[in-house]
Amino acid sequence: MCDTSKRRCDTCEMKGDIRIQGNSSTIYVFSSHIGHVLRTIKPYARKGDENAMKKVTTFTIKSIPKEAKTMLKCTKTHNVPAIVFSLGGYAENNFHAFSDVVLPLYATSREFNREVKFLVTDNRSWWISKFQELLHKLSRFEIIDIDRDNEVHCFSSVVVGLGKEDKKELHIESVKGFTSFLRSSFSLDRFTAINLTNHQTKKPRLLIVSRSKTRAFMNINEMVHASQDLGFEVIVTEMNENLTRVSRLVNSCDVMMGVHGAGLTNMVFLPENSILIQVVPLGEMGWIANTYFGEPSKAMGLRYLEYKASKGESSLVDQYPVNHQVLVDPFSIQRKGWDVYRSIYLDKQNVTLNITRLKETLSTALQLLYS
Repeated sequence: MCDTSKRRCDTCEMKGDIRIQGNSSTIYVFSSHIGHVLRTIKPYARKGDENAMKKVTTFTIKSIPKEAKTMLKCTKTHNVPAIVFSLGGYAENNFHAFSDVVLPLYATSREFNREVKFLVTDNRSWWISKFQELLHKLSRFEIIDIDRDNEVHCFSSVVVGLGKEDKKELHIESVKGFTSFLRSSFSLDRFTAINLTNHQTKKPRLLIVSRSKTRAFMNINEMVHASQDLGFEVIVTEMNENLTRVSRLVNSCDVMMGVHGAGLTNMVFLPENSILIQVVPLGEMGWIANTYFGEPSKAMGLRYLEYKASKGESSLVDQYPVNHQVLVDPFSIQRKGWDVYRSIYLDKQNVTLNITRLKETLSTALQLLYS
């Protein structure tokens, strides 16, 4: 019934007489073959992360004898399966919204061809609003906020939790199927990036993802002028919460560039053969950058370029002495724990790109658009 073997998630799949008692976070499975069995599960795909999981509701699954079912009468009976999942954890972050919820939800629900009901715990109404187009494409029914529900819902098939492949971020077995699903959901027109061999008079579009609080580009005007000199049409924007607008903007571009951060997750809307340029700040975060965006972008059919910021391009050189560990030994900061590392390299760092290096990277991107 339950699979607890995966590193990233637990899931339980049940068939038969299943009753979910609304806001009690309890699921009853009635069976003549199973005695009293008690299991607990947190339906969020990041089970090894204590900080994430402490913000996820625990569900109790009770397998009890069939003759006891009169104790809990159905008040709502459903003729389609249910999937129970959480919007707790890190789901407020755009990257985790996709990696921890949207992709695994797509993978779990697509077999039902919209004939499935979503029961959400730790609900965030703004999240549902933001992703409503995608949710509607996966289920034709209204979402049930199970934490605020007093009904006894009866199903013949229930999945608790969203399956997620071990180790990989922003990835499922059919990731290209997922990006195709996104294009369909948002009615995106472009399937492939421009090929400059065939469109020598048309300018490729470069999207620069700006940030206002941290990991910001400090010489954005120079960057825009340099990009235009190379022949790009340039758009600069800070990604907002309106996915319809964001998806259409990103899909209209051929190259997307930004500093490592959740905004780069919107690469999922790029047409195939587009180019993602990730600016990796100081801090030896190459592994994180590659895991979160490098490898996933390649699986989506994108080309990936990495721009590794030097010490001279980081604002940290103005905050610490030249021989400080922060500048010369980031690994020693890593050993102090994630919170310390994040507070310095992610929360206090901006970048001023070297224009010569930037032009070299953008020239490489242009060459790729000729192939």
